[in-house]
Amino acid sequence: MKVTYYGHSCFSVEVVGKNLLFDPFISGNELAKDIDISAIKADYIFVSHGHFDHMLDVEVIANRTGAIVFGSWELYHYFGKLGLKNLQPINPGGKGTFEFGTVKAFISQHSSSFPDGAYAGSASGFAFKTSEGNFYYSGDTALTLDMSLVAKWIDLDFAVFPVGDLLTMGIDDAIEAAELVKSKKVIGVHYDTFGFIKMDKNSAIEEFKNAGLILYLPDIGETINI
Repeated sequence: MKVTYYGHSCFSVEVVGKNLLFDPFISGNELAKDIDISAIKADYIFVSHGHFDHMLDVEVIANRTGAIVFGSWELYHYFGKLGLKNLQPINPGGKGTFEFGTVKAFISQHSSSFPDGAYAGSASGFAFKTSEGNFYYSGDTALTLDMSLVAKWIDLDFAVFPVGDLLTMGIDDAIEAAELVKSKKVIGVHYDTFGFIKMDKNSAIEEFKNAGLILYLPDIGETINI
């Protein structure tokens, strides 16, 4: 699977010929100023929760690409009011099979609200079973024992976790999360974008290595094969 990182918690996974895009927040991220948002491919867009730094560019990308947007029931209605037509509601515990394979939503321990402060439903993560491999994106979350349910449903090739701390779990908890979901390979997101979530990348990679795990921290715009 090819994974491209677009900054903050936005990344895409190319699998079985489809482009799955996650939590698009690019135009508002100074660190991603060199990313051409008009060139990003998306057949499906997955939104973990309603905070602006996870959905700012959903409308623009979805209108251009015609991508199907997945999110909680509240996100489904929010994007519907914006005029988006290709929408798929999915709440924690729900799953469905589509062109890329099967996706199941899992609960994330995190707040979720729209820019005006209105309730945006439960924060979610998503796990994917595909013919080319399996992966899990936790979305913004604290460490939670519920992550063990992911490993009961799926054998992972890699997981994507927030690692910036303060607003989400940090390195120590992300290491424990990797153990709960039984993934030796982790892609870290949700760090460095804002002053209070900056971290030492080399130190983080070393901590994962000492735990017998691999932490990938790709540069913004970089594509890796995993």
